[in-house]
Amino acid sequence: MAHLPIDEKLLATIPAISPAQLGDENFRSFHNVKYAYYAGSMANGISSEQFVIALGKEKILSSFGAGGLLPSRVESAISTIQKALPEGPYAFNLIHSPNEEAIERDVVDLYLKHNVRTIEASAFLDLTPHVVYYRVAGLSTGANRETLIENKVIAKISRREVASKFLQPPPAAILNLLLEQGKITPQQAKLAENVPMADDVTIEADSGGHTDNRPLVCLLPSIISLRDEIQSKYNYEHEIRIGAAGGIGTPEAALAAFMMGAAYIVTGSVNQCVESGVSPHVRKLLAQADMADVIMAPASDMFEMGVRMQVLKRGTMFPLRAQKLYDLYNICDSIDDIPVDERGKLEKQIFKNDLESIWQETKTFFTERDPEQIEKAESNPKRKMALIFRWYLGLSSHWANRGEKGREIDYQIWCGPAMGAFNDWVRGTYLENPDNRKAVDISEHIMRGAAFLYRIQNAKLKGIKIPPHQTRYVPANDIR
Repeated sequence: MAHLPIDEKLLATIPAISPAQLGDENFRSFHNVKYAYYAGSMANGISSEQFVIALGKEKILSSFGAGGLLPSRVESAISTIQKALPEGPYAFNLIHSPNEEAIERDVVDLYLKHNVRTIEASAFLDLTPHVVYYRVAGLSTGANRETLIENKVIAKISRREVASKFLQPPPAAILNLLLEQGKITPQQAKLAENVPMADDVTIEADSGGHTDNRPLVCLLPSIISLRDEIQSKYNYEHEIRIGAAGGIGTPEAALAAFMMGAAYIVTGSVNQCVESGVSPHVRKLLAQADMADVIMAPASDMFEMGVRMQVLKRGTMFPLRAQKLYDLYNICDSIDDIPVDERGKLEKQIFKNDLESIWQETKTFFTERDPEQIEKAESNPKRKMALIFRWYLGLSSHWANRGEKGREIDYQIWCGPAMGAFNDWVRGTYLENPDNRKAVDISEHIMRGAAFLYRIQNAKLKGIKIPPHQTRYVPANDIR
C-alpha cells in the first residue's frame, strides 16, 4: 500500500523542540544538568564509577549504586567520582537497610564527611534517623535569613504513604533524637520544621529490583495530587518535583511520562548493558530479553519481611531457587527442621557445600560488615537460617556482576519490562548489539526520540498526514 505524501508546508508550521525543553526547567537548573533526566542507581556498584563519570561529563545526572557495598568500597567510589567530576553532576544512592542499620548509618557518615551533596534515597519503608540526619545536617541560613539546603535528596518511592513522609518535614521525634545525640544544632532542628525531606520524589512504577509493580499511569497522577495537597499545607518556597521511573526504556515511554506531568524521567534496567558493573554474559542475556522475561523473587536485604524484587528469569534458575529458600524459611524454625532429603538437595544444587560451612562463611562476612547480625543469629535459630539463605541471595547478584564461572544458572539479574521494550525498539539498529551500547548514547536517543515524537503528535493534532513508517524515532547511529 502506497504511503500518502507529507504536507511539508503544513509540517513546517509545527516547530521542532529540543530535548532540553522536555520536563521541568527547575530540575535542570537545580542539579546543573542539560536534561530533565537521570540514570537511577543499581546496587552493588552496577551503576559504576565509570557509568556515573561518563554521564556526568555530558552534564547528565546519574546515581552510583552504593546499595549492598561496604562503606570502604563506597568511600573509594566517592574519591574516584569526585576527582573526575569536581563540579558534578553526580549522586550517590542511600538504600534503606532494616537488617543492617550500621551500614546505612556509616554510609551517611561518609556522605557528610566527603561533602556528597546529592543522594538518591531508595527502598525506604519509613524515615530513619540516618536519612533525616543527612538532610538536616545541611541546613543553614543565608545572608537574607533565607533557609539554605545544602544536602539534596531525591527520594525513590512506589507507595503513597512513603511519598507522604518525604514530601513533609522530618518528624519531631527524630529531630529530638538527633539533637540529643548532638548530631544537629537547635537552629538546624528549627529550620527543618519548614523544609521537606526531599527536593525531588521519583515515582518508581514497574521497575527492576525493588518494586511494587505499580502502573505508572495510576501512580504518577496520584503522587502529583498528593504533592499538591501537601504543598498547599506547607507552602514551601520551592515546590517538590515529581519524576517518573519504572518501565522507561524507549522514547514513547519517556514522552508519555512527560505528558502525564513528570518533571523528569529516570532510566534503570536499560543502563545495565552499558558501562555498568555487570559481566559480559549478563549483558548478552539482557540484550535477548523480552518484556515477559521478568519475574518477582525474594529480596536478600529484606528476606524475612517477604519483600520481593523483579529479576530476569530467562537464562537463570535464581528466581525458582530463591523462592524455594523462602518457602522453607516460612515452614521451618531452624536449619535442623529442614527434612533430610530437602537439605541434601539444597547443599548439592543451590549452596554446593554443606550448610555448616556456609554458616562459617556467613559469620566471616557479617563480622566485617555488621557483627550484631551474628550475635542475634546465635541466639535465634530461625534468624540463623535466614542469614544462611541470604548467603545465596546476596552472592547471586555478585556472581552475575563478576561473571562467576560455574554459577551462571544462579545469576540474580535485576530487570524490569523496560529492558524488553528497549530491545524491541533498537532491533535492526546498531544498538541491537550490546557491545555498541553506551550510557550517554542511550540517554541521548531516548530524549531526542521523545522530542521527535512530541512534534509528530502535534502534527497529527493539526491534521497532518504522516506515513506510519515516519512516525518512529530510530537510533540510526552513535550520536556522540
